[in-house]
Amino acid sequence: MRTPTRPTGRLLSRTTQLPARIGILVMLALGLVFVVAPHASAQTARDTVVVSAPSRGGTTLRLTDAVAQVARHGVVLVEAGVYREPTVVIRQPLTLIGADGAILDGEGQRELLIIAADSVTVRGMTLRNTGTSQATDRAALRVVEAAGCLIENNRFEATLFGIYLQRASNCLVRRNHLRGMTGSQTVTGNGLHSWSSHHVVFEDNVVEGHRDGIYFEFTTGGVARGNVSAHSRRYGLHFMFSDSCRYEDNEFRENESGVAVMYAKAVHITGNRFVRNRGSAAYGLLLKEISDSEVRRNVFVDNSIGLHMEGANRNQVADNDFVRNGWAMRVMADAQDNMIEGNSFQGNVFDVGTNSRRSYSTFRNNWWDRYRGYDLDRNGVGDVGHAPVRLFALLVEQSPAALVLVRSLLVDLLDVAERVVPTLTPAALRDEAPLMRAPRPLP
Repeated sequence: MRTPTRPTGRLLSRTTQLPARIGILVMLALGLVFVVAPHASAQTARDTVVVSAPSRGGTTLRLTDAVAQVARHGVVLVEAGVYREPTVVIRQPLTLIGADGAILDGEGQRELLIIAADSVTVRGMTLRNTGTSQATDRAALRVVEAAGCLIENNRFEATLFGIYLQRASNCLVRRNHLRGMTGSQTVTGNGLHSWSSHHVVFEDNVVEGHRDGIYFEFTTGGVARGNVSAHSRRYGLHFMFSDSCRYEDNEFRENESGVAVMYAKAVHITGNRFVRNRGSAAYGLLLKEISDSEVRRNVFVDNSIGLHMEGANRNQVADNDFVRNGWAMRVMADAQDNMIEGNSFQGNVFDVGTNSRRSYSTFRNNWWDRYRGYDLDRNGVGDVGHAPVRLFALLVEQSPAALVLVRSLLVDLLDVAERVVPTLTPAALRDEAPLMRAPRPLP
């Protein structure tokens, strides 16, 4: 019987080296994967993608394809042309830039663009023709649960809703021009719409012909600054359940129902112009259930009602100008602890109206063009108080049809009689320190 021989040294060496060589091959293969994968990804995702309309012979013909091909934080350049395609959804940070004449058209059937990622910029596009819908709030551009978006220098034409921020935060919407659809408020939506959002800014936009030009609901820390909202089917600005917001240096003009600010606190309304908002239920500014807020340095010109306060408490109404309105102010009995001072009243049919013979707010240091008092000590403050509520205003409050007599001799006689022997006008609603001169030039 033959004795088994032991492996030679060479065979043993080869046997022991085999696992090591396999390991080296595996490592090389993995390294190749890590080297090639980014290279392949770079070939797929480009930093800049250009979209050309079919008429221009472009290789990328759809925004949807470009958004899929571009790298994170890349740029999609859209050349001039009309693009008709299903709703474009952006799911990663990028910048979308439209050349002059780049149009995304919804053909009256759909939303156009949805932003579902943080840090997205949309600039220079024209978005048009969403069509109307009674079932959904169809928007030309919708931001959904995203932060840090910039939407600027775009045009929106014939859209149900223009720009819709839905649970968005820290977004800036500026220098856009929005024009709504024709028709009544039942078939139109809002221009700039913020719902359940935080610290969003609408700045230097022009909004025309929507149901509400600007709409804030359940929004905190929002800002509307430098916008023009005109010819709205309902409110130039509509605001509900939104605390700690600011409305600064806007112009609201020729809106069917003016501006309504409701159910909020810590609101700052400063430096705005409310112009020619007329109608049987139109206000320059309606404050309803607003508390601990300020209305300061605004101008109310030629409105049916300049400022209406109902259930509004502990507010500062200061340094505003009320010129040529029907009613400059209406302060209801449930508006309490408001300080109304430093305002100017000129050329209004009625300076102040109320539905009570008592006053729960304070008037002080306002200028009234109807004041007939004197200033013997020449300190610029009248020596006798002023009652801004006319007797005829109380009669109109009880019987609105009496308004047809507003320019008659009878009304003038009533005013003279009430000044001589005040009996019916609210004794508590007086400015005990009226100014002798307007504190600033009036428009």
